[in-house]
Amino acid sequence: MRSFSDYLRSLNDAALLDLFTARPDLVTPVPPDIASLAVRACSTPSLARAIDSLNQWQFQLLEAGAALSEPFTLKSLIAITDKAAASGVEYLISIGLIYPSDDGMRLPSQLRDVLGNEPAGLGPISIAKLKLADLDSAPADAKKVLERLIWGPPRGSVGDIKNPGPGVAWLLERKFLVPLDQRTVIVPREVGIYLRGGKIHRENQIKPPVMTGTKRDERQINLAAIANISTVLRWVEELLNFWAEEPADALRAGGLGVRDLKVIANHLGVDEACTAFITELAYLTSLISIDAQDRIMPSNKFDIWLMQTPADRWQVLASAWLITSRVSGLVGRAEAKNVAALGPELDRVNASRVRALTLSILQENPCVAPDTASFTALMNWRAPVRRNSSLQDELSAWSLREAEWLGITGQGAISQYGESFLMGADLAFINSDLPKTVDHILIQSDNTAIAPGPLEHEISQQLAIMAEIESRGGATVYRFSEATIRRALDHGKTGDEIKAFLTKTSKTPMPQPLEYLIADVAKKHGKLRVGNTSSFIRCEDTSLIAQMMSDKKLEVLTLRRIAPEVVICDHDATDAMRILRESGYLPAAESSNGLILSGTRANRALTKPRPPRVIGEIEAPSEDLLNSAIRTIRTGEKSSHKQLHLRQRVSEALGALPRNTANETLDLVNKFIQEEKSLSIGYADNNGSVTHRIIDPIRVSAGALIARDHATGEVQSFRIPRITGVAPL
Repeated sequence: MRSFSDYLRSLNDAALLDLFTARPDLVTPVPPDIASLAVRACSTPSLARAIDSLNQWQFQLLEAGAALSEPFTLKSLIAITDKAAASGVEYLISIGLIYPSDDGMRLPSQLRDVLGNEPAGLGPISIAKLKLADLDSAPADAKKVLERLIWGPPRGSVGDIKNPGPGVAWLLERKFLVPLDQRTVIVPREVGIYLRGGKIHRENQIKPPVMTGTKRDERQINLAAIANISTVLRWVEELLNFWAEEPADALRAGGLGVRDLKVIANHLGVDEACTAFITELAYLTSLISIDAQDRIMPSNKFDIWLMQTPADRWQVLASAWLITSRVSGLVGRAEAKNVAALGPELDRVNASRVRALTLSILQENPCVAPDTASFTALMNWRAPVRRNSSLQDELSAWSLREAEWLGITGQGAISQYGESFLMGADLAFINSDLPKTVDHILIQSDNTAIAPGPLEHEISQQLAIMAEIESRGGATVYRFSEATIRRALDHGKTGDEIKAFLTKTSKTPMPQPLEYLIADVAKKHGKLRVGNTSSFIRCEDTSLIAQMMSDKKLEVLTLRRIAPEVVICDHDATDAMRILRESGYLPAAESSNGLILSGTRANRALTKPRPPRVIGEIEAPSEDLLNSAIRTIRTGEKSSHKQLHLRQRVSEALGALPRNTANETLDLVNKFIQEEKSLSIGYADNNGSVTHRIIDPIRVSAGALIARDHATGEVQSFRIPRITGVAPL
């Protein structure tokens, strides 16, 4: 057994099951036979995934194996590492990164290329024979040169290879340095290992570092987590309600602009990093869509999501976050100025694996909020090699932060909700643990209202139209203003309806200033009416028209009076209304037939939401699928072996094809038709040249043999006189 294919053929079903469990990409899709499996297992992408799954000690063993010449023995590997290498090598063999052959252990082809040409900072193997003992008596200048190169990288620069310093010259003369070009030299691998004391690494990282942190009370963890769950559900709902009222504009290159991100951050009362995370959650779960006019607004799935229980809503958000390859932490990062939330630049291939590993470490250390330094050290031991490894520390920090926002953790430690979610258990208990909703508010004398808990959905929706949220927490503070009352009127409410709702909902009497505010705004609302010509402004109060014409704040509208009660301008109706409101006026929209356009507005995108694709790792298939894959490969291997044997027999038969007369040919053909055997025949074409055919004879009819040709798979007719010879297979 010398090849990797031979090694795979020697494995039993249990060993193949372990291999496929550790490397699910090998059976996605299922290869037809062992040879195809070996090719895939030795491919660069598959090897890179397998290496990424190793911890620091396993990776050090793999580097040590790559530093040895093939074939190598376990004894030689232990000599340059540690006695613990014996158990570590067994795992590397089980996942196909090292395999045993007749004369020792070997590495699959392409693995050295994936690891790089300088494993563990060691140079290439020397061609010349070296006297390594001379290094002990090397001059001081030579030792200084070697000290700089001993732990890698093994390359160094010199001024001129033809005129080096005395130390470099001594090393070059004895082949302890090898010139690569006129200005670069490299230390051979044997020299590097000798100078390291016969070892490969400065320190063997056999055991993981211990994670330290702050011990948390389990009850406090769960209380903090359920508060975070309630908050993140409210954040997503507020975001989508805001965009239903005022849709954001998508950038031409894709994503959410900085201005719109700041607007929604101010509305939610959180920083822009948290806002980017919330918008990404809505995007991942298809709760928002970008329409043909590049407006970002809720999709129809938002209404379905609102009808679900809080536990189901939270599970949708958490599941999308766990598997996505998008990283919201990149938004606003100094090194990624052009990265926008909802944009196409947020994918990172190892994001989901880092999240899963982060949560796995938290699960292994319950009730502990990790310290940053110890958590980073443990993370780097568990995953020393990752694609996008420069981001790994930040990815793990962002994962901890986002898990806290979601409520998977509380006070930095894994919560019971996070544990149940990761284990796939029923999450219905979240519904009972969430704070109970309240059906009332407390209106204060300063035009504010306090909600002493999470409001019932319908009351929350109504109040969000009439007031702005001033502060959030266990109790939410709403503030009424002229703008918020006008917004409620724009949604079709009347002044009396607003008063009736607040009187019914509040357990405190409505203060007189708020009554006056509602009455005053309702009285003014709709005196001005704006429509599209490009646009017109109509008002029955001529004194108000005169006031507008002389108002310097409205000069930007370039108003022109065309009738005592009608003014037109070059701006469209939306811009005109915005400018008028900013200048202290209270216009209402008007339709082409003169009706005031007011009523509940809940914009929904007409286009189907297109959630981002997931760029990540292949999920581990179930045991049933793995067993099915093993059966498929075994069957394919038998078929391949049979075909190979058949081709060999055909080759032998064709090489000594007998010559038969027409009568002998006919007798043989009739015999093999009854026995249903495949035949090798020689068949002459119109030019007299003979070709070899493999056929399955069916019947003889009208001086011709009807048979299926293996080359084409079709049933053809072969004339008996043209068949030069017949041989069974």
